[in-house]
Amino acid sequence: MSWYKIDKDKLTLNIYVVPRSSKTEIIGIYADSLKIKLKAPPVDNAANEELIKFIANNLVISKSSIEIVKGHNQKRKVISVIGVNEEKVKRLIS
Repeated sequence: MSWYKIDKDKLTLNIYVVPRSSKTEIIGIYADSLKIKLKAPPVDNAANEELIKFIANNLVISKSSIEIVKGHNQKRKVISVIGVNEEKVKRLIS
């Protein structure tokens, strides 16, 4: 299984997060997910908010285009992104 799937203009990402890291950055592919270190702790939704902001900045889209579909309180998350093409997705790991 791939770490992302594109269906028309909707992107679905499998993400594995590591909260409380020294900095926020993309590590690479981990199993069937994109591994992202987050500086924010997993408290009061801080890590989720930082993840959305980080992905929005990297894909150059608005935060409102991103939604966490599954895994709000887990390290493994499924995220839905509207209005992104495959070229932008590949920039995440390059």
